[in-house]
Amino acid sequence: MANSPQAKKRIRQTQKARLRNIMLKSRMRTAIKKVLSSCAEGKKEAAAESFRVAQKLIDGMVTKGILKKNTASRYKSRLNARVKAA
Repeated sequence: MANSPQAKKRIRQTQKARLRNIMLKSRMRTAIKKVLSSCAEGKKEAAAESFRVAQKLIDGMVTKGILKKNTASRYKSRLNARVKAA
């Protein structure tokens, strides 16, 4: 267990960041699922709109350092292909 005040503070900060990251990843996954479900139902307009929202969330994850740039690019590319195919 942490003994020094600095170590105790670091534990608090890490816990807060971990919870924030979990929340943001969940929000991103939900947005991706919305795009995929709209594509599956054949709703082109809804899929395009939800793709724009998901794209913004994914880019925000890169800015915050939660996702790597190439991972985000891969997600966006695959989603865009699905939207275009719908």
